[in-house]
Amino acid sequence: MTLPLPLILASHSGFGFNLNPFETNIINLAIVIAGLWKFLPGFLGSILERRRNAILSDLTDCEERLATAASALSLAQKGLAEAQQKAEQIRADGKLRAEALRSDSEMRTVEEMARVKQGAASDLAAEASRVSNQLRREAAQLAIEKALSSLPGKLNEAAQAQLIDQSIQNLGNA
Repeated sequence: MTLPLPLILASHSGFGFNLNPFETNIINLAIVIAGLWKFLPGFLGSILERRRNAILSDLTDCEERLATAASALSLAQKGLAEAQQKAEQIRADGKLRAEALRSDSEMRTVEEMARVKQGAASDLAAEASRVSNQLRREAAQLAIEKALSSLPGKLNEAAQAQLIDQSIQNLGNA
């Protein structure tokens, strides 16, 4: 059973301060607070100082690593730009070389075709000349044979010998 607040205050003779130092433990609290005030700053201070130094060291290390990473990034970007420029130059050189090879190949093909055509034309002309000469010889020989076969009845022996000599001379000149 709980009593109401006015009854509690009335039973304890009211509200007031207890100034008896032994009953209120003020001396013990003063000793504890003085000890904390004396020793706590040194103890906590050294812990906080070590923590502060560790944090500062970590920050310095992080800043150094950041600077190193930034310089490495800068070098890598520079290398990438150089590599891209070199790749572009290689690509342009490759295109120029391919164009030169294509042009050279086309030129050689045209020259080869002209040479083959000229060779065929000269072969054709030589063959035509050979066939023409052969046909002339055969025609001349047939004409001589025909003339020789018809002459014995028409010419005497002296005229025949003269005609044969003349024909041999004509064949030698031709």
